[in-house]
Amino acid sequence: MYKKLLTTLGLSLSLALPIHSSHADTFLPIISFAAGLLNVGVLPTSDDYTTDDDINITAFDGVNLTANIFVPNNLDGLAPAIVFINSWGLNEYEYLQQANDLAKKGYIVLSYTTRGFGKSGGLIDTVGPKDISDYSTVIDYLLANYPVDPQAIGTGGISYGSGISLIGAAQDSRVKAVAAMSSWGDIAEALYGNQTPRLVWTELLILLGGLTGSPDPILSQHWDTLKNQNLAEIPAVLDWAYERSPIHFVDQLNANGTAVYMAKAYGDNLFQPNSLLDMFGQLTGPKHVDVLPGTHATAELLPSLVGIGDNIIWENAYKWFDLHLKGEQSDIATAKPLQMKIKFQDKYEGFDDYPIKETSQEKFYLHPRSLLDTGDLESYPYQSWFGKDNTINAWAGTLFSTQIPLLSQVLEQLEIPIFADISLASDVRSIHFDSGYLGSKMEIRGAPSVTLQIQPKHNQVQLVAYLYDMDWFGTGKLITHGVITLPNAQSGKKITVDFDLVTTAYDIPKGHRLVLAIDTKDPQYQSPTNTNYNLDFEFSSSKQSVLSVPTL
Repeated sequence: MYKKLLTTLGLSLSLALPIHSSHADTFLPIISFAAGLLNVGVLPTSDDYTTDDDINITAFDGVNLTANIFVPNNLDGLAPAIVFINSWGLNEYEYLQQANDLAKKGYIVLSYTTRGFGKSGGLIDTVGPKDISDYSTVIDYLLANYPVDPQAIGTGGISYGSGISLIGAAQDSRVKAVAAMSSWGDIAEALYGNQTPRLVWTELLILLGGLTGSPDPILSQHWDTLKNQNLAEIPAVLDWAYERSPIHFVDQLNANGTAVYMAKAYGDNLFQPNSLLDMFGQLTGPKHVDVLPGTHATAELLPSLVGIGDNIIWENAYKWFDLHLKGEQSDIATAKPLQMKIKFQDKYEGFDDYPIKETSQEKFYLHPRSLLDTGDLESYPYQSWFGKDNTINAWAGTLFSTQIPLLSQVLEQLEIPIFADISLASDVRSIHFDSGYLGSKMEIRGAPSVTLQIQPKHNQVQLVAYLYDMDWFGTGKLITHGVITLPNAQSGKKITVDFDLVTTAYDIPKGHRLVLAIDTKDPQYQSPTNTNYNLDFEFSSSKQSVLSVPTL
């Protein structure tokens, strides 16, 4: 029923909104993308290239993969080629705008639909061995049927397609350059980092996979294992995730000399930036990464489809292919490899690598709150003859929050911050610590981390830490956050927990305060329990709780 409806709507759209070459620049991006969502190809036309939307490629096991191709007219000899791979839930029509642009620049551009999606056969393999085999089969097909320069092949994609590109290029040395946008380093960290199931995004992926494709049942089984904290079965899920994690293929990418371009959003709470940037730091070949505000895939899609925001990602992806497949020089050849857009500023800063060597770890020691005072962030350790504890309750969330999943992070891309009134947050369900007024601007670049001394009063616990920039009026602007879950804690035992917050680039103005807030729930994440339990924060001279912030 659903697929029949998609087909009917798609045909109606293709008839009602024809694309002519004279109107392609005006109508192509949004109309072709909308039609592609319905599995209908509305391809642009141009005197510069010829298209074919009837390509079928047979995989090693007989599965049919559908594809389209753009071939420049008047080729003189062999041409560079780019293969695009679809995002999760999408298909071969996702990159028609980019194929149009690149074909006009002299590239042969083939886009295919991965197995299990669109009109391709088979079950969704979730970047597994079959997907990687298909990747090489598509390149075989391209070389066998079109005048492709075998020394000038690149691949790329957003999200799902980016992961296949990275792992595929690691195992296929014919690929010289990759553009991996909204990708991940470690899929286990992405879906279950710090033993915390990423509830909203993963549920959305499972739903979308079922609506638009044919998922392998193992995907839902693995997600149920993580979501329900079935600890005995989790090692098998982590084994499954290992071979689907590009960070474990860095050595092959380095050996191949693959030129890797990556792009990532700070607010991508599906694939948070940390593990991808860790992978970036391990690459030794040509590399470049742009990190900027937004959420999963929005920094790539909003500018190219509807003209909202800076289209730097696709512009740099084109430059990357031009540099490494055609030898054409541009500013990306001399730019610092790591480019970070400072949140809520029209400013980029460049660095040589990650972690950023120019930063130092600024440490703040947590001092307990009292009846008339909030907790403090101090430059010196807490000292007391007697230990002290502060208690919070986990029955509900608080004003400290990442707010509306997906939407709030898109609004950050549009320069609309996530705010919280620090003074109104519950002292029963949360705790916060603030610094004094800053005597100079604090430039945060990287992933802050926390070490907390706690005593959980339950055997399943979650902690969510938020870092805020608080102004003179007590309004906090969210800088970043992090989470950890203890699915098998020992109630009443005092323990130390350490975890990183999400990488960011943010400037706190002089005169504002840095605030660390902590509660036990956030809408992004699966809570381990609905039990109403208490959690103590322990303070003593012998064991310190510390916030560490990488600053310039």
